[in-house]
Amino acid sequence: MLYFIGLGSNLENSRFGSSKSLLEAAVRQLCGEIGTVVKKSQWYESEPIPVSDQPWFVNGVVALESELSPQALLLKTLEIEVEFGRVRTIENAARTLDIDIIACDQIVFSAEADDNDPAITLPHPRMHERAFVLLPMAEVAPDWVHPHTKKPISALIANLPPQNIRIVQSEEKDSDNPLAK
Repeated sequence: MLYFIGLGSNLENSRFGSSKSLLEAAVRQLCGEIGTVVKKSQWYESEPIPVSDQPWFVNGVVALESELSPQALLLKTLEIEVEFGRVRTIENAARTLDIDIIACDQIVFSAEADDNDPAITLPHPRMHERAFVLLPMAEVAPDWVHPHTKKPISALIANLPPQNIRIVQSEEKDSDNPLAK
């Protein structure tokens, strides 16, 4: 199955350093433990949602081929988050690593939490609201169509409210904010 995985970080740590370095290591971990990354977006910096005084996030999306079921994949990504120092405290808290399963092909899937598995809904129920998901996902899957709304990703991006987001640049490039307020 082809999964679209969102990765984000807004806390550095002593093991990996910057959020960008941590995310690059997380992508390598996904490859080593879950499947094959077939495409990776650029990294984006984005303001926290909801807006707060937390550091900005670095986010990206990978397209990953895996034989795991959505629930098994979710459990594995939760384990990787903990390996990278994620500590869950309050909702929307700053974090070293956040891994979200954004979508799986054109599959619509939902499972309630039980004693063995956490709840999961695919596609991610808030993906259409977030530039930090849609902009990098458009890089790895420009022809993807949302299975519920039947809208292409370009239309979902066009409907986004203004958000503070920019591509993380190497020193030799500059970028405009595609959704500046």
